[in-house]
Amino acid sequence: MVDLISNNDESSYLRDEAHLVIILSQELELKNVTLRAGDQLKVQGKINHDANRFQIELGSDVDDLALHFNPRFGDECVLVCNSKHEGCWAEEQRDTNNPLQPGSTVKIVLKHAGNMFEVELPDGQEIQFPNREGLEVITYIRVAGDFKVTSFKIY
Repeated sequence: MVDLISNNDESSYLRDEAHLVIILSQELELKNVTLRAGDQLKVQGKINHDANRFQIELGSDVDDLALHFNPRFGDECVLVCNSKHEGCWAEEQRDTNNPLQPGSTVKIVLKHAGNMFEVELPDGQEIQFPNREGLEVITYIRVAGDFKVTSFKIY
């Protein structure tokens, strides 16, 4: 289990049984983690008031992503899911039903369901995205963009 603890002074730290990582920016990048089929990742945080977009990425490294979850705001308020293989993006899956709002505090749960990923949003909406490359174990997680992580848990 991995937990992220956020302090009021804008810094956070990540704690598990063997690691302590200080997080000083709005980007969280984890390598050598283990997220298998049946496991879940819970990310809580605040979407910036002036947000354009943020992303949560799961894969084996920055060039091989099984899931790129990318809410976008502004003129194009949409939820985008995609994958990347050897640095090349695949075809986007777009959902115009985006319940996320700039300035709001949210909890997003991402589930590795083997042949697909399930993203559960705060309003109960669930997005399903295929595990196109059949990645059995996620070892790379990144959260970046106009979003401040306040809680992070793998279980």
